[in-house]
This record gives sequence, structure tokens and C-alpha cells, in this order.
Amino acid sequence: MKFRRELAYEAAPAEVFAMLADPAFREKVATAQDVVSIDVTITPQGEGFTMVSDQVQRTAGLPAIAKKIAGDTTRAVIREEWSDPASGTVEITAPGKPTTMVGTIRLTADGSGTTYVQELEVGVKVPLIAGKLEKIMADNIDEGLSVEHATGIAWLRGDR
Repeated sequence: MKFRRELAYEAAPAEVFAMLADPAFREKVATAQDVVSIDVTITPQGEGFTMVSDQVQRTAGLPAIAKKIAGDTTRAVIREEWSDPASGTVEITAPGKPTTMVGTIRLTADGSGTTYVQELEVGVKVPLIAGKLEKIMADNIDEGLSVEHATGIAWLRGDR
């Protein structure tokens, strides 16, 4: 299943990139998303960075079909590889679960602001119900990005 989300920030791409490269921002997003635990590592590489966020997420609110596979909590490992301040790749894994989520991230100037675009291919390897589970996962990613966006807007305004 293809997933695409655009977010607009009222800050220059360099400011948004710096925010995304800050472990404190990533931890603030996790707190806003009500994750159980998080371990964030950001390693500068050339013009970009690698971010790995290993987190335990609650599954409350998921439909029974998804909770049966995920359990009461689920582990998600998010890996972003930013090759430069404008683009990167993202991979979200759930160790031990039959899921794949891989794609790209881009930051582009939009007037005095920035457009953040994330595109993913979401896959679940469970016969008969894969499509339903992919939709649930895409909705959860979308909800998580909404929380990240709200946190990012506040962060760029100085709420740190």
C-alpha cells in the first residue's frame, strides 16, 4: 500500500532539518505520542545524519484484528538516513512482526517555509487480511506524523 503525507512548516528548510537532527526534538515527539519507551541515536554523516529511534508503542485503540498480531504494546524501530539536508530514506520495522515500511523523506523550500514529504510503501505479510492491516498501519503512521507536525510547529516557535 502506498502512503504519502505532506506537512508544511513556517520555517526555512535548514531550521526544519536542524530540528529533525536534534535528539531532544525526537524525544519530545515520542512523549507527545505517548510511547512507553524510546531510545534515540542520531549520528552525523557527511551533510546529513542517521537517526534510529527504537521505541515501544501502546496498541490501545487498535482494532482487535491488529491487536491480535501486535499485542498490548509493540516495538517499532524507525531508521532515517538523511544523505543531505534535503532528502533521505526511512524504514520502519517491527521486530518479529510480518511488516515492512520503507520510503523517502524530502524537505523543500516553499516561499519562506518548508514542505516535508514522506512517502512509504507499507506491507504486511498476513494472508487474507493484509490490506486491512496495511490500512491500519498507514493510519497510525499518519496519526504519528500529525503529532510530530504539531510538536514541530511548537518547537520552531520556541516551545522546547
